[in-house]
Amino acid sequence: MLVSSSLLALALLLAPASARDAPRGAQGVNLWRLARLASSADPLSPPTADVQQQESFTASDAAAAARPHFHTQYFEQPLDHFHNTTTATFRQRFWANTRHYRPRPGAPVIVIDGGETSGEDRLPFLDTGIAEILARELGGVGVVLEHRYYGQSVGVQNFSTDALRWLNNEQALEDSARFMRNVKFAGIDEDLTAPGTPWIYYGGSYAGARAAHMRVLYPDIVFGAIASSAVTHAALTNWEYMDVIRRAADARCSANLVSSISTVDTLLKVPRLRTPLKRLFGLEGLESDEDFVSVLEYPLGAWQAKNWDPAVGSTRFDEFCAALNGATPTLADTQRTLALPGGLPVNIALLSYAQWIRENVVVQCPLDSGWTAEDCFGTGDDTRYQAADLSQDWRLWVFQYCTQWGYLTTAPPRGVPAIISRLLDIDYEHKICVQAFPRGAHFAVPPLPNVTAVNALGDFHIAADRLAFVDGEVDPWRPYTPHSTYGGALERADTLLRPFKVIPGGVHHWDENGLRDGAQEPREIRTIHAEIVEFVGAWLEDWEKPAN
Repeated sequence: MLVSSSLLALALLLAPASARDAPRGAQGVNLWRLARLASSADPLSPPTADVQQQESFTASDAAAAARPHFHTQYFEQPLDHFHNTTTATFRQRFWANTRHYRPRPGAPVIVIDGGETSGEDRLPFLDTGIAEILARELGGVGVVLEHRYYGQSVGVQNFSTDALRWLNNEQALEDSARFMRNVKFAGIDEDLTAPGTPWIYYGGSYAGARAAHMRVLYPDIVFGAIASSAVTHAALTNWEYMDVIRRAADARCSANLVSSISTVDTLLKVPRLRTPLKRLFGLEGLESDEDFVSVLEYPLGAWQAKNWDPAVGSTRFDEFCAALNGATPTLADTQRTLALPGGLPVNIALLSYAQWIRENVVVQCPLDSGWTAEDCFGTGDDTRYQAADLSQDWRLWVFQYCTQWGYLTTAPPRGVPAIISRLLDIDYEHKICVQAFPRGAHFAVPPLPNVTAVNALGDFHIAADRLAFVDGEVDPWRPYTPHSTYGGALERADTLLRPFKVIPGGVHHWDENGLRDGAQEPREIRTIHAEIVEFVGAWLEDWEKPAN
């Protein structure tokens, strides 16, 4: 989903495109812009309207070349399925894996919902991941269906507030339904449309919630669905995201994080110590205390990018923890307090934190090209977030969470230890929604995300026969799934008809990717893949072609 919190999208900078989420919050957009500028051959200059119009950075040429090749196909969709506000259409991209297809009644189609990224980022899952695994074992067809507005499935001229008004869960769900009822696959003579063919709908994270929604809203055409890391509970704030990380991380690293952030919050309350503290992190030119502490979230987004496959996942969070813990032998050593010049009291862990931020975040700011810390990390200038040409693809998921999904990452309630500053409140996290999306002639972003539109579809309790939920034990998005341990969700039995599974030690939709040689996967991944094949196979035994 999701990169996120205000900075969960920092995974954008830490992980491959297939493992990242979209930018979150104004600071996330700042870092998206820095990553894009770093990929540009143009000389760097302080941010202007011209700089903001540069081509969007999506992935390196090497990463693009490494993607598996599947023929790109297109399906025409109306931009508005419901309200006749436009007659415009767009071409929705999709890709099909037919290498294992065995023509026969009941041969399944396994479709992966592309979610909030380019569909190309999902192609590895069609080649060696869950779609390939199910298609191979069950003799079916695997498909990746790109989400409207993402990648090249775009039917508007810009990403202004008005142009984005058809980007919502309802329209995108109907895209999938219309596709399933009418698609024709190149090279296949048989009619594989639903409901005459059993379709299995798979999604992870935001797309996982959509998989669950498809099963309950379109039961006549979605024979079964696998909702992985499915955020079926939308929430205005998601402080629990960071709390999962605090509890699951290395205990010493977690304690050092809590101590460091507490010290930062305390020192920022002393006017004469604010500038020396920011200077320690290389951010003395940053005016806003909130902007300063939001930069310190940077390494935490890397937790979500962890994966069992080192070729896919990121080790950045563990590297950050190693730096934070330092070479000192005990927690007490890292929390030993020193007095720096100017009377700034800090411990060893905070010094290490500051060094890491300087060397991994501040270094991205081209200070030697005339930029300032305010240019790079300040969020006070609304105009920096209002360019709306098609290169500004960060606007897509931000628009979706500003309108329907929420997940504004704030500090936890008092009494719960914090690994992000308590200055990060809903006003700060939500301000991107106001900055980026001024009222249009035809649409206005609501004052707060309308999470009821999502939760009305089932929330924590969404359930149906042949609807599976798969979650990671330490996924920071788990609190917003039916497997939540933070309240709201209920215990469920794990059955073939209604599978309910947790991957031990797993993070974010770890079942989606796989290896060409499945025997080389870790035991817990081999197990979940085998279980998915088993329960989908059992579902298919009950399929009967509709009489009409």
